[in-house]
Amino acid sequence: MQQNIHNKEPLMGSPHWGESKYWSYKDLRVHFRVTGEESNPPIVLIHGFGASSDHWRNNAEIFASEGFRVFGIDLIGFGKSEQNLQSKRKHLDNQFWANQLASFLDEIVDIQKNGKVILIGNSLGALTAITTLSNRPELIKTIIAAPLPEPVFVNPIKFSFPNWLLKVKSFLIKIVFHLFPLKTLVNLISRTKLITFALQSAYFRSILNDTPLKRIVTVPAQRVNASKALRSMCIGMSNRPNLAKGPSIIEKIQNLPNRPPILLIWGKQDKLIPIFLGKKLIKLHPWLKLTVVDEAGHCPHDELPKHFNQIVMKWLKNLKTSK
Repeated sequence: MQQNIHNKEPLMGSPHWGESKYWSYKDLRVHFRVTGEESNPPIVLIHGFGASSDHWRNNAEIFASEGFRVFGIDLIGFGKSEQNLQSKRKHLDNQFWANQLASFLDEIVDIQKNGKVILIGNSLGALTAITTLSNRPELIKTIIAAPLPEPVFVNPIKFSFPNWLLKVKSFLIKIVFHLFPLKTLVNLISRTKLITFALQSAYFRSILNDTPLKRIVTVPAQRVNASKALRSMCIGMSNRPNLAKGPSIIEKIQNLPNRPPILLIWGKQDKLIPIFLGKKLIKLHPWLKLTVVDEAGHCPHDELPKHFNQIVMKWLKNLKTSK
C-alpha cells in the first residue's frame, strides 16, 4: 500500500507539548511528556537517535484530540533524561531502552488500569518498541514503526563467532570509542552549521529555516555529559549479542502465540534506511504491513505530520473494527 503525498508545508507544533514530568528508573532521571484525558487508551511515542519527546511536536496533541492519553518518553542518554551514566550503567543498547520502556509502561502508563498500549516509534524508537514487544508482549496492543532502523533485518544472522573472538572484538570496540574524540565531534556538530547538514540527511524537505527542529537536537547535544552518553551508546550497540539484533527479535515476535499487529511507515525518500530495505523486510515477513509515504525521508511523523497522523488513526480505527 503506497501513499503518494504532496505537501510542502509541515505543521509547526510546539516542541513543548503536554505536561513535562520526571520519573526515576534504576536511579536514573527520566523525562517524559503527557497529554490527553487520563481515562483514555494509552499511546507511547518513542523518539529516534539524537531526538527526544519534543520531536513529536506535530503528532501528540492530535492523537490526544482523537481520544487517546499520549505519552512521549526521553530514552536514557537523550533529551532531558539522564546522560551521566558513570558507575550506574556502562553501556546503552536497545535491550536497556526496552527494559526502561517496559518499566515506564508498568509504573507510569499503568497497563493494568488503562489497558494495553499503542507504541509508535521513529527509527531507534521503533527498534526499542519491537524489543519491548519481544520481552513483554502482554503489555502491547500494536506497534507502528516509522521506520525500523537496522539493515540487518533483511540479512538474517546465520552464524556466530567463538567467545574468544567476541571478547577481542568487544575490547577493540571499547578502545576505539574511548580514544575517538567524541566530545570534540559532538561540540563541532551541535555548535556549528554542520547540524543543518546532519539533520538534512534525515529529511526530504529543506530544514534550513526550521529553528525549533535544530533546537530539539542541539540543546541535549550541548549538555555536559552528552559525549559520555554517546560513547555508551556506540559501545553498547556495537557489542550487542545476536539475540538483541533485528532478525532475532523479529523471529521471536513472529512466534508469539498472540502476536500484535505491526505497521511499518516508510518515507519513500529515506536516505538513511532506504525503502528497498523495508520492501525486503515485508517479503521476508509478510505478516508485517507497510505503508510508503512519498516526499518524506527518515522522519515521516515530523516531515508530513498531517498525513502521518491520518495513517495512524486509520490503522487504529481498523484495528478496533476488526475485533
